[in-house]
Amino acid sequence: MTDRELDAAGITDPALRDAYTRCRYLNARHGRTYFLATRLLPPARRPAVHALYGFARWADDIVDHLDDGATPTERRAALQRLQRALETGLRDGHSTEPVVHALADTAARYGIDSHHFTDFMASMRDDLVVTDYATYEELRVYMHGSAAVIGLQMLPVLGTVVPRDRAAPHAAALGVAFQLTNFLRDVGEDLDRGRIYLPADLLAAHGVDRPLLRWSRDTGQRDRRITDALRAAEHLTRGVYREAAPGLAMLDPVARPCIRTAFVLYGAILDTIAAEGHAVLHRRAVVPRRRRAAVALDGLARVTAARLRARETPPPKGAGPAALLCPASTVKALLRPAGTGETG
Repeated sequence: MTDRELDAAGITDPALRDAYTRCRYLNARHGRTYFLATRLLPPARRPAVHALYGFARWADDIVDHLDDGATPTERRAALQRLQRALETGLRDGHSTEPVVHALADTAARYGIDSHHFTDFMASMRDDLVVTDYATYEELRVYMHGSAAVIGLQMLPVLGTVVPRDRAAPHAAALGVAFQLTNFLRDVGEDLDRGRIYLPADLLAAHGVDRPLLRWSRDTGQRDRRITDALRAAEHLTRGVYREAAPGLAMLDPVARPCIRTAFVLYGAILDTIAAEGHAVLHRRAVVPRRRRAAVALDGLARVTAARLRARETPPPKGAGPAALLCPASTVKALLRPAGTGETG
């Protein structure tokens, strides 16, 4: 977290500044695409986004990355400790756990509904015991907590030009679209963890099951049935993006470039998957540098235009004098290829 961002957000307490900085680190380490898109937001709003995503990344670490030798029991206990810290932090407005401290402060500043965090933790607990989903309807229940509520948490931070409940379904859909994109891109890695997030009924419609996916992953061999199933998952995901798209125009104009950039970059992951023949069981899809460059430049142009328009009207409530600045390094950062550890 830069001092400029923290100052713009009015965060002055040293411990709280450290807590937000920890969240920024977690977000940057795990999710290059969204982390970099966040740099297109006004500086005053970035700390809150890092708090929301940093908390989500921390919980995900407990589920998937907590020590290589961690047992399911140890993961469950760690998640329970996080749940207790979350409940206490949201109630008291602060916590001895830095990530929860920043999250509680963000929730209070922006009036974020605590039920969104409760639903998120429920899905994290599911990840400890559920290894596949029979139908898309079942998967959507899981994704409500793991993805849709992230979009709903973000809305108060981003701001809207329409009543928030009108924008909410589109924000929820965008969270789901991003997660479905990750599921498709990471199907091989998830399989190695013992999980399949693509619905079993979608796979079965094309003659695909877990053993066939495992065979393809282990041997490097392609199978037309798998390609057809993955193509169907891609088309399903694009449909959710269409559900989300109208919500972009409902956001505060100075927040739109960030979300639109994330929208386009995640969509570009789908384009890359399709262009590479849906070979996600064998290699990770990486958006070409030229495509990232075009998106980055477009995002910067939109930030500049929004900044100029905003100068003619009062700034959003809570935005400091630096709220409309965009660092020149943002475009260069967006051009760097995503690291192999990226999850979002």
